[in-house]
Amino acid sequence: MLITETCLPGVRLIEAKRHGDSRGFFSETWNRRAFAAAGIDRDFVQDNHSRSAERFTLRGLHYQLPPRAQGKLVRVTAGSVLDVVVDVRRRSPTFGRHVAVVLSVAAWNQLWVPEGFAHGFLTLEPDCEVLYKVTDYYAPESERGLRWDDPALGIPWPVDRGQVVANARDLALPTLAELPADLFAEELC
Repeated sequence: MLITETCLPGVRLIEAKRHGDSRGFFSETWNRRAFAAAGIDRDFVQDNHSRSAERFTLRGLHYQLPPRAQGKLVRVTAGSVLDVVVDVRRRSPTFGRHVAVVLSVAAWNQLWVPEGFAHGFLTLEPDCEVLYKVTDYYAPESERGLRWDDPALGIPWPVDRGQVVANARDLALPTLAELPADLFAEELC
């Protein structure tokens, strides 16, 4: 397993090995020791699985506030997505910066998204399935979001706003400038 840092400290790209033979393949996608050695020493409490039927389906950008903040280990089991992470920790030197990575079943890669980062993805083809492990349970009272197309973020989405398939809530999320001043006042990762 190869685990590398991205341009956002703490956000890591994981490349799991696949061992194939005439039966198909075997892959170890999570190993507590390997992840802990790379600085990802978290307990996962819930697995989530989403399926998006249409190309250019948008989910995000979402996060949960402390004390219910979530870290996420994200991977794709069907299709491909542009996976985007934005630092929403106000006191961070990388506040408001993003990393965008294509996750796909072909590349068999994963992304670690620590607590304190907004996360979302755009499907790049029909019938995409995304699985992600999270470090805390879903807490609707702590759930927040960030507007996916905020020009201040400079995210290179490969789609026009009119092509996006999204729910009304995600399309109405606040911009970076509209986020509270005390957002993630304490460092989480």
